[in-house]
Amino acid sequence: MPGNGLSPRSETPESHFAPSQKPDVYFSIDKDRRLVVVKFEGSVTVQEIAQYVESLVAHPDFDSSFSEITDLRAVEHFDLQANDFLTLADQIDPFSLTSRRAFAVQSSAQNQAARMHKFLRPHRTIEIFESVAQAEEWLGL
Repeated sequence: MPGNGLSPRSETPESHFAPSQKPDVYFSIDKDRRLVVVKFEGSVTVQEIAQYVESLVAHPDFDSSFSEITDLRAVEHFDLQANDFLTLADQIDPFSLTSRRAFAVQSSAQNQAARMHKFLRPHRTIEIFESVAQAEEWLGL
């Protein structure tokens, strides 16, 4: 898509990946449902998350009050230190404190990463689920 720094991953124009050497972060924005869905794959670093946020914030359809579903089920490894979690929660996270956020996880490492973010943003607007369908239900979609 010209002008917004994003590249389509598939045929659907609303599906994008955050630019990196290997696209392991895919996201879509649904303005009508006021929802961002992001999927991380492989090994996740703070730099990849920051690139995702940069692309998301630059997107003309993004609104910080939207809800978000973060799908971590395809993540094999988190290359994040304790300070990275603090930076993510305090400086990088683009969503408002009232935005409803749902994480989809399958492994204990994925669950721990989601729990750390939930702990660092304790406004009762973040929940963790085993599937995207459960996350959508909690969000009322």
